[in-house]
Amino acid sequence: MQIPLPPVPLPASVVEDARAYADGTRTAVEPRDAATVILMRASDQGPDVYYMRRQVSMDFAAGMAVFPGGGVDPRDFDTEVAWAGPTPEQWAARLGCDEETARALVCTAVRETFEESGVLLAGASASEVVADTTAEDWEADRVALETRELAMTDFLTRRGLVLRTDLLGVWDAWLTPVFEPRRYRTWFFVAVLPEGQRTRDVSSESSSVVWLPARVAADQADAGELAMMPPTYLTSMEVGSFATPDEVLAVAADRSVEMFTPSVEPIGDGFTLSMPDRLRPVLAARRSG
Repeated sequence: MQIPLPPVPLPASVVEDARAYADGTRTAVEPRDAATVILMRASDQGPDVYYMRRQVSMDFAAGMAVFPGGGVDPRDFDTEVAWAGPTPEQWAARLGCDEETARALVCTAVRETFEESGVLLAGASASEVVADTTAEDWEADRVALETRELAMTDFLTRRGLVLRTDLLGVWDAWLTPVFEPRRYRTWFFVAVLPEGQRTRDVSSESSSVVWLPARVAADQADAGELAMMPPTYLTSMEVGSFATPDEVLAVAADRSVEMFTPSVEPIGDGFTLSMPDRLRPVLAARRSG
């Protein structure tokens, strides 16, 4: 399955829908907060990224290649969660949200990464990270988290672990356009696969998983071989422009984000969806290359 990649002319019906929301004729659906993690490892073709292909039966982004992630759970707001790294206040400044939401987003990012890839960004101390999560007891905990039978705070406490929030970097923030029936306010994080850990095809929401250099994933999307939503495609394109995961993390260390909502803008004789200004030259260079 292929969807049009940016910039692409929008159907007249979509443009009319967008106008109806803009003039107040229709009311947009309230978005849900979510977090996603671009999980990387080194390769000779630039950052290798972990992609999941969502089940075609899913209500949102069915069949699409996505990064691990999901919606914020009420228990992700727990103030008692074991924590190492930047404080929630510091995260709030970089994520452009309040401290309570920032704490929940970081917890969601770590929890969803573990649930959907088996990779856990946590350790016994602020200088350690779990080396292996493939044993049966780890898998039992992962499933319990996924089914909400176990809360992240209880999971970490029982195992004597702390969230290694310093292993995450801030990358982007996207809000689904107003005319979509299902909307998410999604913060994008970056992280490197911890030494000793390995990803596993474990998520009930994916039909398959794959490691691909980010730029190769973007190439495959261009060729119609890999279906991606525009934010995933543009993020893959941007991450793929770096030589190593360390370079991506270095950029993320100085980055703060503002939520970006694609809107309708002119293109040629028609209209398309807008994108963050910093990505326009990257996409233009790609299209002209």
